[in-house]
Amino acid sequence: MTDVLPPPVVDPTGLSEIADGVWLIPDRRVPLVPNVGIVLGDDAALVVDTGMGAANGLRVLEAARAQAGSRRLVLTLTHFHPEHGFGAQAFAGEARILVNEAQAEELRAKGEAYVAMFRTFGPAVEEALEGVRLVQPDETYEGSTTVDLGGRSVQLREHGVAHTRGDQVATVVDAGVLFTGDLVEERCFPIFPYFPPDDADVDGSAWIEVLRRLEAEEPRIVVPGHGATGGASVIGTQREFMETMRAESFAAAEAGRSADDAVADLEEKLVALHPDWVQPEWVAFGIRCFHAEHAAA
Repeated sequence: MTDVLPPPVVDPTGLSEIADGVWLIPDRRVPLVPNVGIVLGDDAALVVDTGMGAANGLRVLEAARAQAGSRRLVLTLTHFHPEHGFGAQAFAGEARILVNEAQAEELRAKGEAYVAMFRTFGPAVEEALEGVRLVQPDETYEGSTTVDLGGRSVQLREHGVAHTRGDQVATVVDAGVLFTGDLVEERCFPIFPYFPPDDADVDGSAWIEVLRRLEAEEPRIVVPGHGATGGASVIGTQREFMETMRAESFAAAEAGRSADDAVADLEEKLVALHPDWVQPEWVAFGIRCFHAEHAAA
């Protein structure tokens, strides 16, 4: 990340209905801006992710209120990373905040360190984080839970350590819409937050297995953490790339190549597989993650 990053602003003017009563504020392919969902039921509305910082959280809250009217609000977050959930303070007292317990624990353990790290990403990001306050959920669950919005339900599920310790997906059951957070990206290299020794809670092989399970469910609409919506093929495309990355990284480790050597050997080759994808800087982190996995095995 550099100081040339544009302001990571969630822009609700792009709000569109991607299925009956399911609305999306798209990321517009702006770095550190997530796709944000608003799901309407008869009695309540569920918001999925907030963007980063108090101002973005307020923009999302106002957009949700405009769609929800008098319905009560529920907020859930796909995982603890700043660009997805560090706008939750705007929802405190305005919505019931519900996430999986593993995510809540990860926020408690790492949240402040991630604020400090993100502040180094340049003035635009530092400004977005001004006055940020980390908010704990009102309620947590383990495994899965169903949010009854009145006339429709949304299933929340955790999958164990993959992209983070506490990744969560949200499925709008009647509409076949799946919000994946950063388990899935579209035309963006998978984000491996592999920063040993400070943070190494990423499991590439487990992540691939999660993708296989989600792909097999054949969701009608997949909302990735970043990028455009699509069908189950969005999941499959990322899974196939990660399987290739794993095979190449394991082979390098088996040949006695160090992690640094593996990056030097493989990074350019893997980036070239998808020249139209963004954020190629994450490929090196993925190679190192799989190399470490092989060494541990």
